[in-house]
Amino acid sequence: MEHRPLSVFQLNSQIKSILEDTFLSVCVEGEISNITHHSSGHIYFNIKDSQSAIACVLFRGNAQFVDIALKNGLQVIVYGGISVYPPRGNYQILCKKIIASDIGNLFLQYEQLKHTLQAKGYFDTKKPIPAFPKRVILITSSTGAALQDMLRVAQSRWNLLEFLILDTLMQGENAKYQVAQHIAYADTLQADVIVLARGGGSMQDLWTFNEECVADAIFQAQTPIVSAIGHQSDVLLSDFVADLRAPTPSACIEMILPQQTQWLYKIADLRDFLSHKIEAVLQSKTSTLQAMLDYYRLCSYEEKLKNQHKTIEQLRKLLDAKMHFVLQEKLAQLLLLAPLKTLNPIKIQEQILNNLSESFKLCDPTKHCHNGYAQITQNGRITALQHLKLDTPFELTNSETSKKAQLLPED
Repeated sequence: MEHRPLSVFQLNSQIKSILEDTFLSVCVEGEISNITHHSSGHIYFNIKDSQSAIACVLFRGNAQFVDIALKNGLQVIVYGGISVYPPRGNYQILCKKIIASDIGNLFLQYEQLKHTLQAKGYFDTKKPIPAFPKRVILITSSTGAALQDMLRVAQSRWNLLEFLILDTLMQGENAKYQVAQHIAYADTLQADVIVLARGGGSMQDLWTFNEECVADAIFQAQTPIVSAIGHQSDVLLSDFVADLRAPTPSACIEMILPQQTQWLYKIADLRDFLSHKIEAVLQSKTSTLQAMLDYYRLCSYEEKLKNQHKTIEQLRKLLDAKMHFVLQEKLAQLLLLAPLKTLNPIKIQEQILNNLSESFKLCDPTKHCHNGYAQITQNGRITALQHLKLDTPFELTNSETSKKAQLLPED
């Protein structure tokens, strides 16, 4: 039998009737997501678990009776009924009452304690982490993987330090007390840094580090404390109170320990820089000192007196030499003049004649022929080389022989 087709609206209306009658009252637990607070006072959100999600609406009339602050991530229990909206064919839970689930209660405790600690100033003051820690205390489980990860990273980065490990319960009913006690004890051991470390886990597993006694112990410690609990997405109250928060235990070691090889390079560069700087300063100071010594010598009375003595001695020697020269010159003149005064006029004239004869002999050109020179004659007359003409014969005569010669043109 063939059925008459339904319109889309008719089908959605039938679904609405069935669902709303069947799920008139539901109780659903899940995590709030995609929450929107409308200006009208209505609140729209989804609740979800690991496999599914469903839309919810809390109208303003019911919202005023909900005594918890609804926000993303809050685990809640929703009471209400299913409502279908035919124009779009979707359905949602019309919420009448919302309460926090067990995990939701933990979240509320977390927010309330966070607000209390913040008001007390637990998050404000941070102690600096030493750049080169020598003693580090690890408050962690001795059997956990986090410890081995931290030791491995430390060995590769900086091995010039001492690790003290306090084996501690990281979860469970008594864990918060032991963690707080070990923090107080570690604070007495003269360490440079205290590290709280454990691997990831559920919110309940990590809850120890949201406890007030642990926050008090961290805040009261005088030693810098690093909180390295869980993973990057896990944000605990210990992270806010501690002086430094690390996303993971291994990342914590990278943050607090320097890289040894990098510092060795830096030290080598700094040593070279200082060596050059010291050498330059020494050279500059040496030059300055030498200049001061030179200036002192110039300004020294003894040095000035010594220089004056040297100058006087030099002038005295110069004067002696000059006087000796002048005396010798005058003496020679006297010796020349002295014989003339004792001779009679005939002797004087004879002396003059002899002097002229000697001068004439010195001017005799044949006199030079004995010394390797030759005399040029042409047509019986003495002539000069520049007066000779080409192809004209002339004679070269010295003290021993005479030769005929002729000028030839140059090649």
